[in-house]
Order: sequence, then C-alpha cells, then structure tokens
Amino acid sequence: MRGMSRVERRRWRLLAVGVGLVAASGGIATVGQGASTKTDTPVVTKASQIVPAPHFTAEDLAQLPTTDWITNGGTTMNQRFSPLDKINTSNVKQLKGVWRAHLRGRALAAKYSGESQPVVYKGTIFVTSGDDDVFAISAKTGKILWEHRGNLNQKISTVCCGWLNRGVALGDGRVYYNRLDGKTMALNMKTGNVVWVKQIVNWQDGGTMTQAPLYLDGRIYIGVVGADFGVRSFMDSLDARTGKQVWRFYTIPGPKDPGGNTWPKGNKEYLRGGASVWSTPSYDADLGLLYFSTGNAGSDWFGCDRPGKNLYASSIVALDVKTGKLKWYFQEVHHDIWDYDAPSPVVLFNAKTKSGKTVQGLGQPGKTGWLYLLDRRTGKPLYGIDEKPVLQSAEQKTWPTQPFPRTGAFIPHSPPSAKEVARIKKERDKTAKKFPVKVAEQLFTPPSTKSLLVYGPGPIGGNNWMPSSYNPKTNMFYVCSVNQYIGVVSARNTFKKGQTYAGIGAIAGIGVSEATGTLTAIDAGSGKQVWQKIWNEPCYAGTTTTAGNLVFVGRNDGRYQAYDARNGKLLWTFQTGAGANDTSAIFSMNGKQYLVLLSAGNSLAATPHGDNLWLFGLDGTMGPAPAPGAGQGTGHAGEGGTNNTAGNVARGQTVWNGNCTVCHGAKGTGGNGGPDISTLAAARSQTRVVSQVTNGGGGMPPFKGQLTQQQIQDVASYVTNKVAKK
Repeated sequence: MRGMSRVERRRWRLLAVGVGLVAASGGIATVGQGASTKTDTPVVTKASQIVPAPHFTAEDLAQLPTTDWITNGGTTMNQRFSPLDKINTSNVKQLKGVWRAHLRGRALAAKYSGESQPVVYKGTIFVTSGDDDVFAISAKTGKILWEHRGNLNQKISTVCCGWLNRGVALGDGRVYYNRLDGKTMALNMKTGNVVWVKQIVNWQDGGTMTQAPLYLDGRIYIGVVGADFGVRSFMDSLDARTGKQVWRFYTIPGPKDPGGNTWPKGNKEYLRGGASVWSTPSYDADLGLLYFSTGNAGSDWFGCDRPGKNLYASSIVALDVKTGKLKWYFQEVHHDIWDYDAPSPVVLFNAKTKSGKTVQGLGQPGKTGWLYLLDRRTGKPLYGIDEKPVLQSAEQKTWPTQPFPRTGAFIPHSPPSAKEVARIKKERDKTAKKFPVKVAEQLFTPPSTKSLLVYGPGPIGGNNWMPSSYNPKTNMFYVCSVNQYIGVVSARNTFKKGQTYAGIGAIAGIGVSEATGTLTAIDAGSGKQVWQKIWNEPCYAGTTTTAGNLVFVGRNDGRYQAYDARNGKLLWTFQTGAGANDTSAIFSMNGKQYLVLLSAGNSLAATPHGDNLWLFGLDGTMGPAPAPGAGQGTGHAGEGGTNNTAGNVARGQTVWNGNCTVCHGAKGTGGNGGPDISTLAAARSQTRVVSQVTNGGGGMPPFKGQLTQQQIQDVASYVTNKVAKK
C-alpha cells in the first residue's frame, strides 16, 4: 500500500469489498438518486466496505498519488499532479463515463456552488456539497455508502461568495471538514457519525469557513474567512483526535506582534482587518514550513481608516508547522483597496531555471493576474518583482508603491476598453449614476468616494479560488483566470458586527457572464508564458495535470476538457450536464486509471446547477449528458404551487433565500456585488421584477429555465411586498 509503513500496511490490509458495476441505461447510468431522511444521523448503506485511513505522516502525504488521492491537492505540495500515464495524449479521446452518481438532488439552488475536490482512499470517494453534506461513495459502483447531512441554518446571512464547501481531509480513521456555520467537524470514516465538533467562529459575527482542512501527522490545519464582514482571520492548528487548539496565527497581527506597526496605532481597525484564509495550505516536510495565501484587508474598497501596508492581508505566509510562528511573508498588494486578495492555493515545486540552477519554489496566482513565483525557503522572488510608484490618493491613504512581477502574467494588464466602459455605464443602478465616471488608465488606480472607478481585474478577476496545477514533467503551471472589469464607488462603512464591511457605496458591471477567460501554461523555470487559450467566457474551474502530458479543466457550460500539457492542443471534450466548475481527482483502481469530478455549477459564475459526480475511464461506456439548458441540470428551492400571476410571498421568500441573497444580501440591500434593490422604484413593480428575473441584464444572469414561471412570480411578489421599501 502506497504511503504506509510496514506496521501500517499490516494494520490496514483490509481491502474495500467491491460490488457489481451499475449497468448503463439509455447511455447514462445514474445512481444515488432520491430524497434522504431529514436527520442528523447519517444514512448508511454499505459502510463495512470502507477502509479507515491510518495515521498519515508527512512522508506519507508527500508521496505522489497513484492508487489514492488522499489530499485535495494530491500531495501536501498542492501540485494537483498525477504520475499516472495510462490515460495520455494518444488515447484520451477514448475517455468515457464509467458511472454518474447524484448527490441526492440537494444544493441545487442558485446560491450554492460545487467546488469540492473529491478525495479517494482505498476504493471510497469522499466529497461534499454546497450545503455542507458529506458523502462517502463507492469508486467501483458510484453508490452512496453513507451521507452526513449538514443541516445548515438557512438564515446564515454572512456568506460572502456563495454557499460552498471545498472538500474534506482524511486521517486517523476520520473525515474532517469545515462548515459555513463556523464549525469544524470530525466524522467516523466508516459510518459518517460525528466524532467531535469544534465551534471555531460564529457566523452571526461574520466568520465562516469554506476551505478543505489539511490533515498532517495527527493535526489538522484550518483557516477562517470573513473580511467582507470585518472579521480578523486566522490559521488554526487542531489536535485531530479531539479538535483542541494547538496554536493560532492571526493573519492580522496585534499591535505588539511582528507586522502590527503596519496598522494604525490607537484604534481597533486591526480587529476587523480581514486577511481571510480561503484555501488549503501546502507543506514542505524538509523545511517544516506551512504555506498559505490570504485575502484582502477589511474594509475592501476603503482604506482611509487603516493607513499602512496592512500586513498580512493579500499575502503569502510561511509558518513553522509545529509552533505557528511566522517565518516569512510576501505581500502581493500593499494597503489593498481593490479587493485584490489571494484566495487560490499555494503550490510548491522543484525546478531547474534556464541557467541550470535548481530552485525550491512556490507559486501563487493572484487576482492581480500574475503568478507570484518565490523561493519557498526565504520568500524572495525567483525572477524579479519590482516595487514601482503608483497613483496616490490622500483620501484612501494609499501606499506609495506596489509590487510588479517581471514575469508570470496570465491576463492582460491594460485599461478598460471603450466597450467595457460603455457596458458598465449602462449597468449602473440609480445610486451609481449619481457619480461621474473615472476610467483607470493604469493598474492600482485608487477608487474614490466621489466617482465611479472603472478598473480591472475586478474582484472575481484574475485567478480567484480556482486551484492551479504544476506538472514536473513539463515544468509548467496551469492557471485558470477571469478577465473582468467593474465600476466601484468607495464609502466609509460604520462597523457593525455581522454586517457587510466592504467599504463600498456603489458597484456596477460585476456580472461574471460579461467577462472572458484564459487558460495559461507558465514555465516554472523562467516565469514566462508558454501557451495560452483565450475563452469567450471565464475560466472558472481548477486544473489537474498528469504524467500522460494532459491538463484537465472544466467549462461553465458543462463541458469537461483535456488539453495537451505541452502545447495546449484540445484533445477531448465531454458534456457533464451542469457547470463543470470544480477540480478533478485522479487515481487507479484494479490497475486502471480514473478521474472523478463533481459537476454541480457555481453561484458567482451563474452556471447551470446539478448534483453530478462523474467517474471517467478508458473502460467507460457512457456518452455525454445532454447539455444543460432550460430545466436541465438545474433545480431550486421553493418549488410548488399553481401557475398564477399574483405569486405567493411565503414561497417567494424561499426562492429568494436560495437564489438571490448571494448577490443582493439577505435583506436586498446589497451583497457580493449585487446592488441595493430595496430603494429601487422598479422593485415595487411586479411586472418589472418578473421581467428582470426572467431575462436578467445589468450584470444579473437570466433565471428563465432555471426557475419555473411560478417561482419567478413568487419571488417577484416577495420582492415587491417585503424587500422594496414603500
């Protein structure tokens, strides 16, 4: 057994008991459908076939994944690289579905996203849904062996960017996962029963958790998010047996901590300073260092109350894994007032430069549109990052310089085009139209409280949460990104616990549907771009790469694709039936190579929703699913009722909670970029609201075909009667 000592091999020699393959019917085999009981007790079917994971050491988790995919990054280096090559450039076109499972038909409303990268151990796949349900699934058959219901409080109002969960960690016979309600939970790996629960933060105060934990040698490592609600974030090390805290590192230092002087003296801004930890950390066993990246400072777009660099926001951080002590940091954006955080995982690599020098490096692609390449021993740039003067604003207390990498660009750093400026002007709401428009002619142009700044990349632009991969055979990184422009008016927000603290007065043009995307290969030995694919829609999924010279990535319209890792040639496309906005895991079973992918759609990308878990292999017999169109791959809360034009307010609130709060907030006063509609005159007209929800526009996606006609009438009635102020 790969990655185990001799003692562990003897201890865990039990193998998963296989059952027969599901027969294909009508070209698509689907398993695991149907409603489950509403209870905290897991639904268990064939738990006896699950092999519990042992006590994984750092050495175990550093081994390249073959029969298993134990961590969501493949290894603790987060490379998302598989050494398997039985699926390669010569035969990938033969890849088909082996089975398609359904995750019980839940988490289908527009507010949910499917961003959980599966993990695989001894024939069992573990994956989560956007509503924090956890599933154990047979890799052989696709049947659900057990499920644990998250039973999230649907009144949670402090979720920044969609309801989602990015996966689990395995070790010591337990499954560990973080939740949107601020809890970290350990489940029995064989049954799904709760072993322990730890309340890390309270969602009522603005803190939530989305990342997959990292298990490592009897500890788990977790981070919290909440910068948009004025939360001071941190990284925790917990005892994997009990959940007891071992150490805590605040990503915003206190006044007496190293870096505390980068925040103003004599006030409490550091206590609501942000620096969210969105992604699973990476780890170097030889150096004993834990690496992760952090989000923007709070408040997002207004910096007057927090003069200074604002460490360790928008940074890459290295900690001593045993003590949590800071070893080094690199800040990508000083005094961030553009929402230019760094939510994507840090990836470790060893590579030779063009001069023949071997480097121990790391790469982290930021929202700024650069891949930051650093020496992971010291945090120093590998290929040059220059501090250059930038435009200043006394109102924003801007920092005089910003880092400009010489290499690693994966989107253009050019001013908004006249077409983009015109689009954003058109999409302004009533509040934004009060302000004159200023166009950013250069990067790091400060936003203002007196004008609408049109700039890019926007807050969803560059590389967002999407994990990148690194292939040691090609020596290349593979980065998905979004090229987005938006308009922003800054504002001084009064801090109130549990309420938005984004420093925003108005926003326009944030819709992802208007953006374009790139899939870029970057040479780790030089930082130079090798090849790039430019898409008409955002590249909004993670990448995985293999020794078969392949790169796998999903598309918003449901297609899953394979490219030649060396030159970017498209080799294979398969329609999954819902937005393929996730990252696959790759493993072998009975000597054959497989890929497993969650295809469930994404709230911010407004892609078709579903609950599909696909297994792909060369021995698959299933063709693609129908492309997700009207009524396909989608489903939403609040269904029911008859088709009448009046609408039902109570049902409409359910539809609102499931589909609208992610952008407009719980009360309609604005959320993740969506405008405040509570004061709009149009929001008091049933006809106009029905038209807007049906057809979209102004950065809002159309819900025709995703919501039924009755649901649209219901939510319009809720908006006109409860959200709009008379």
